[in-house]
Amino acid sequence: MASQEPDDRPWDNGNRRQPVKRKRETPAQRSAANKVSRSSTPNAFARRSPPRNAPPQDDDDGDRSPPRKLKRPGARATVGREQAGQMQRQVEEKQRKDFAARQASGVELVAEHYNAVPERGREWRSTESKIKGLRSLNNWIKSTLIQKFSRPEMPVKHMTVLDMACGKGGDLGKWEKAPQTPSLYVGCDIANVSIDQARSRYNENMRRNNGRHRRAAPMQAEFYVRDTFGTSLGEIPIIQQVGFDPNAGPGPQVIQGRIFSGGFDVVSMMFALHYSFESEALARGMLRNVSGALKKGGKFIGVMPDSNVITDRVKSLLAKEAPGKTPNGKATPGKTPKANGSVEDNDEDDWDPEKPSEPRPAANSAGGDDDDWDPEKPSEPQPAASGNGEEDDDDWDPEKPSEPVAAPTEGAPAVPAIKSDMTPAEDPANGTPGSSLPPLEFGNDLFTVRIPRNQPLVSKPLPRDGIFRPPFGWRYHYNLQEAVDAPEFIVPFEAFRALAEEYGLELLYRKGFREVYEDESEDRELGMLAERMGVRSRDRSAPRGGCLVGEEEMEAAAFYHAFCFYKT
Repeated sequence: MASQEPDDRPWDNGNRRQPVKRKRETPAQRSAANKVSRSSTPNAFARRSPPRNAPPQDDDDGDRSPPRKLKRPGARATVGREQAGQMQRQVEEKQRKDFAARQASGVELVAEHYNAVPERGREWRSTESKIKGLRSLNNWIKSTLIQKFSRPEMPVKHMTVLDMACGKGGDLGKWEKAPQTPSLYVGCDIANVSIDQARSRYNENMRRNNGRHRRAAPMQAEFYVRDTFGTSLGEIPIIQQVGFDPNAGPGPQVIQGRIFSGGFDVVSMMFALHYSFESEALARGMLRNVSGALKKGGKFIGVMPDSNVITDRVKSLLAKEAPGKTPNGKATPGKTPKANGSVEDNDEDDWDPEKPSEPRPAANSAGGDDDDWDPEKPSEPQPAASGNGEEDDDDWDPEKPSEPVAAPTEGAPAVPAIKSDMTPAEDPANGTPGSSLPPLEFGNDLFTVRIPRNQPLVSKPLPRDGIFRPPFGWRYHYNLQEAVDAPEFIVPFEAFRALAEEYGLELLYRKGFREVYEDESEDRELGMLAERMGVRSRDRSAPRGGCLVGEEEMEAAAFYHAFCFYKT
């Protein structure tokens, strides 16, 4: 392996110890030292203890106190071994319980999902995969972001990159081919299996590249299993050495006026940011890590689902259930669907020939006759059933909604219920709006998005205007063949943009995947890169302008967008 020239890298200085050379002691020097020690005056303040096996001294006088038992230094300040072990066990048990409690969070579930995704290899992904065109497009868009925004505005000798969701290390090759190859790449991910695979991929790349071409300073890469949302990345030694500002973001600490130097040139987060919007605490923890790790003028790049696409689909699907439409989108004259799935008459002529005739009220005690009945007035309230179980047959009120149907008795045919993908905690018969309706769903044969109508983390139904307030906790389930099958969270982009500004991050670039392809593929270098990566054909006269990505794959890709922020 070629030399990495660590002397010139600032993050290596803290790891090296300068070796101290010991001079060999000559016999003359030892003799002189012994002569000095014999002739020197003993230190009066030195505490000298008798040897452990020294025989007891005779006390002939009898007036001396018994010898005091010697104690090791600091013996009074320590606790017993048994008590110390008990305290340690209590601490470990508390940590275990805290970790077990966090297993219910979406981040931990996502880690379990990606740990279970098998690594099939590059050949399978490029030949047998059903979404090989989509994979090529995703990789090309990530390479486009790296090519456009990774080079620092001010030239630096050693560029540094922090990947806060490195996964299995699929972007290592993209960074090695960046306009300026990073001297240091730090990859973090919550999935430990993915980190092991990323480390193996890096070692294999280094072995293969070292045999083909030698570089003066190959990219150094380190990998860590970390929750990049819920914990501070400043605890990682290599990140501390590059530079991390623990006071980044809003709060009382900003008034300290501390000058921060150092930090990474680029922070990357590909297909992962949306998991942080499970709660405001996780979203702020993610931005605190991004801003704390970036140097002034550094770039924050990434890709994530486009909230505009989700908003448009939610509004469109809910509009089909507006007055005059049934939940399946079909028009029904004079019917308005209620939140619980029933329908309400809204036609001026509400006479129904299937209903029984309107009952007339009985004459009152004051001698009222039948001619005082008013069809515009609701029926008089009927008295409650008597305790003897007798009820009046005339208490039916056409203005009232139908009574809830009782559970079928044994042997009676059951009414089929509408299925929902919500968990029992989200979809009980609790009377909350939308609990009996199926989730909103859109997609195609390759991907599916299912959004439950009940949102337990925000305790609200889906908004008909498509504006998600508050911006955290709106869950949906995303399924992409061969790749993803996990819960995700909507990131209302304007809310995210405003939150990022609190951490000194200013939006520089934002485009949907379809727009990125249409604009950036016309660039000479990026267009040639698209041809090499199997995204676009050299024959522009081919159908769809030579695009090699299928229509369904492009529709799945349009669910995402790319972004770049600038650290002010």
